[in-house]
Amino acid sequence: MGWAPSAFPDPTTSGDFTRRFEEADILNLMKITNTVRQRVWRQQPRGFLKEAFIDTDGTIAPTFGECKGGMALSYKGIWGCAPLAEGCVPWIDRAIKLVAPHAGQITLRGDTDFTLTGELDRWDGQGVKFIFGMDAHAKVVNLAEALPQEAWKPLDRLPRYEIATAPRHKPERVKESIVRFKGYENKMLLGEDIAEVEYQPLKCSGPYRLIIVRKNISVQNGEQVLFDEIRYFFFITNRTDYAPEQIVSLANGRCNQENVIEQLKNGVNAIRMPVDDLLSNWAYMVMTSLAWNLKAWFGLLLPNGQRGLDLIKMEFRRFLHAIVLLPAQIVRTGRRVVYRIMSYNGWLKDLFAAWEHLRWLRAT
Repeated sequence: MGWAPSAFPDPTTSGDFTRRFEEADILNLMKITNTVRQRVWRQQPRGFLKEAFIDTDGTIAPTFGECKGGMALSYKGIWGCAPLAEGCVPWIDRAIKLVAPHAGQITLRGDTDFTLTGELDRWDGQGVKFIFGMDAHAKVVNLAEALPQEAWKPLDRLPRYEIATAPRHKPERVKESIVRFKGYENKMLLGEDIAEVEYQPLKCSGPYRLIIVRKNISVQNGEQVLFDEIRYFFFITNRTDYAPEQIVSLANGRCNQENVIEQLKNGVNAIRMPVDDLLSNWAYMVMTSLAWNLKAWFGLLLPNGQRGLDLIKMEFRRFLHAIVLLPAQIVRTGRRVVYRIMSYNGWLKDLFAAWEHLRWLRAT
């Protein structure tokens, strides 16, 4: 057989490489990633996924390009693509199918953009729980305003974490003092109340719990009170095992997904949109986000569970400097390859522990 030079492509840029992907290739890459993800889950202690939360959130990847496929103008006047929001229902169903064999219970969480009332009955019938925010449209606002005063009780926010030492005094709110001094408009939260009713959306065949939070806000100009403003926030759920204030706390826990998206944007640069084709940018996002998955898998496979949890919560750039960008000298001697680590940090012992653990898993 003759040698065909065309069989060896030239070194490529990210744009040229991503344009080689078809939709089936991207879906296959995602399937492979999920296969590895499930293998990592199976190595976790019993009860690891006793309760799984699938958080959904949207974002926009801004662009200054003129020819970016799939871009649009957001309500904030920003041109860009929204790769995490369009056509979310099939992807939520894929996530449920992926997690279901490993989780004791699944709860979907999302803000008002993901309150897909036409899907709630189907998810409820599958045994999937959900906590979604709801838009404050006229129907539910009228429902809240018609409630008697005895239906409301003060909302005691649950603490976000347990104080390990002694409580500290809150620092002076410097920004608020400047706003008051300059006479700018200022909004202060005077109190929060909570109530619960049954509510049946138009596209649902039965009612669900509707948790209502009423915020009393004082609008001020400097030291002068202008007026009081009442705002309502709504959460619809089929979970009956938690009190209303616990439902609100669980719903607010979804906000951590914004931190994950921020890391995908500015940590691994997965939503950079380097080329003009939407399909190619999808391929780029899937390939680049693998770096974030590797960080999570590395943390889950650490023998020390607490250290692994700390690593999972770690920002990606710190992970690079702690685990990946370690200066080393590689020496070939006899029949061995020796790796000499040239510096030390507090995570080096965890790197070696993970290495030995992976060797043990491979041998067994």
